[in-house]
Amino acid sequence: MGTRPPILVETLHTRLLVNKYVECFRFYNAVLPELTGAKLAKGDEQWPYARFDVEFQKPYLALMNRQVMTPHAGSAELSRSGGDACLLCFRVADVDAAQAVCVAAGATIVEPAVDVPDWGEDTRIALLRDPDGNLVELQSSPD
Repeated sequence: MGTRPPILVETLHTRLLVNKYVECFRFYNAVLPELTGAKLAKGDEQWPYARFDVEFQKPYLALMNRQVMTPHAGSAELSRSGGDACLLCFRVADVDAAQAVCVAAGATIVEPAVDVPDWGEDTRIALLRDPDGNLVELQSSPD
């Protein structure tokens, strides 16, 4: 039996399934350009899907109304939000400034910006929730 060649993936990105699509669209459309340079490439707040790209990585992040994906997943489980199975982590130069941008766009603070020397010298984080309740971490560290 021979070895199979690797499966090549053309694009790999995070697609965030959300219940509050309009609110999350507005949130990420407001914060992604400032925090990451990602800009809206497809969709709008009326669509059930939006994609944000950065110049060197297309796509960067996509949002999809959870109800659109539920029939394809074959499970009603997907229609429920539950637990924190993952979080979006953004490395930023200034956690406090990024936190202010996110809060102004509709995020709620879980843990305000704080130094975390156990994670590394000069490491600072903030934990927030986007309008759909997804956990977002803002992190600055030298590495």
